[in-house]
Amino acid sequence: MTNRRKFLALVGGGAVLAAGGAGSWAMTRDPAQARLPWEQAGETEDDPRRKALSYAILAPNPHNRQPWLADLSVPDEITLYCQQDRRLPHTDPYDRQITVGLGCFLELFSQAAAQDGWRADIEFFPEGEPQPRLDGRPVARVRFAAQSNAQPDPLFGHVLQRRSNKEAFDSSRAVDTGLLGEIASAARTSRIAFTNERAEVEALRAKAWAAMDVELRTYRTAKESVDLLRIGKAEIEANPDGIDLAGPLMEALSVTGLLDREAMLDVNSTVFRQQAEALKPSFDTAMAFMWLATPGNSRADQIRAGRDYVRLNLAATGLGVDMHPMSQALQEYPEMQPHFDGMRAATGMAPGETLQMFVRLGYGPRLAASPRWPYETRIRTA
Repeated sequence: MTNRRKFLALVGGGAVLAAGGAGSWAMTRDPAQARLPWEQAGETEDDPRRKALSYAILAPNPHNRQPWLADLSVPDEITLYCQQDRRLPHTDPYDRQITVGLGCFLELFSQAAAQDGWRADIEFFPEGEPQPRLDGRPVARVRFAAQSNAQPDPLFGHVLQRRSNKEAFDSSRAVDTGLLGEIASAARTSRIAFTNERAEVEALRAKAWAAMDVELRTYRTAKESVDLLRIGKAEIEANPDGIDLAGPLMEALSVTGLLDREAMLDVNSTVFRQQAEALKPSFDTAMAFMWLATPGNSRADQIRAGRDYVRLNLAATGLGVDMHPMSQALQEYPEMQPHFDGMRAATGMAPGETLQMFVRLGYGPRLAASPRWPYETRIRTA
């Protein structure tokens, strides 16, 4: 999920930027339609399930695939499914990360319901936990019940400002230990650990980058990301998921043919080298790291990890700290195994524990919200 904007700027050069950014055309290239779900969340809905759904679809999820499908056919219930063709079979071959993302969805859904005085009783995997991959069985069943003394979660106030900030952070600003502790305290069930100690941060930066390098150099895993690039307003608004690259420069590069997706996958190309050079500052400017572990790795553990992760992200947002998942070393395919093992050792995983999330923290630039499908498109119709 790492940002490729700086890479594209390097490839394009100043001439393309000048041509692509000139005149009124440049002013029309913002894919604002794809961000409307953030502006419309909670509006004009009498059905509390639909209102909660309009917030839940704003949850963080791998490669912004938005795999959730909600069945509303039973009154006062929703049944949550995973849309099978939105999984990531190469970088997430056991659907662990996708399941964590579904947990993020359920947490925001529950928070939104409580905000309006409803209790959301969630049953995970009511027809059994699918292994080794998710299948057509439901991920969760949620029953709504009115609750006059419902206690809104203060974290919910940060839902619309929450971001996953993939840009370079300010390397002159440390993240205070007290703030890290406050963020960590937002988790309910997972074990949270963190470091801002310089030597440890530098070592973890190196490990995270080494894992990223493996993903970039493994053709099938790199292609999974490249295939999900949405470049320019038209592509983003037509498919508001995946990895969005917006703005006049991006469209100019695409139109002029300077953005060659296949060249990005050729490890011997100049484009590949420039891509790596542009990606690395995000790793080099991590000012702290935080990680989340569960005692096992059941599907329910993964869901709980997702619920806790989005709580951490919301808490960080409320404190003005940016957060960005760096999940490459947690991926479970053969080429990544040495880095998977190395990251487990570096983060002190006990036998049987699962490292579910690994994130960097710091202070980055302000970002627009990421694209989202309208919540109505995430309602199952058959």
